[in-house]
Amino acid sequence: MCEALRQQVRERAGRRCEYCRLGEAELSLWPFHLDHIVAGQHFGSATSAENLAWACQRCNLHKGTNLSAVDPDSTNVVRLFNPRSDRWLEHFQIAAARIEGRTATGRATVWLLQMNSDDRVELRTVLSSLGGWPPRH
Repeated sequence: MCEALRQQVRERAGRRCEYCRLGEAELSLWPFHLDHIVAGQHFGSATSAENLAWACQRCNLHKGTNLSAVDPDSTNVVRLFNPRSDRWLEHFQIAAARIEGRTATGRATVWLLQMNSDDRVELRTVLSSLGGWPPRH
């Protein structure tokens, strides 16, 4: 991956995970990844900025090559959030230290990426007390 493309995706994302919205500064011990929104095995481009998202290690590893997941409310299989074609605030809302899905896509993404695991909620609680959460979109 060319460094210029990596930096372009990073800056476009404001140095925040495009899924859980945590920033590089808050997660400085773990490197961020270039997430292939549509994985190569599903014919996604590895070199197009339109198929790349800036993702924290945890979100990227939980997402893997998945394009869909189960909406925990309806149990329907739905597509995952796509940072290039979806607006974050249409699919998610922040409630204190938790991220809640507003739509089936949002709920399925929160569930699959485990955005509200105990350690992530605890981290966002600490960040909130320090004035670093929620992020400005």
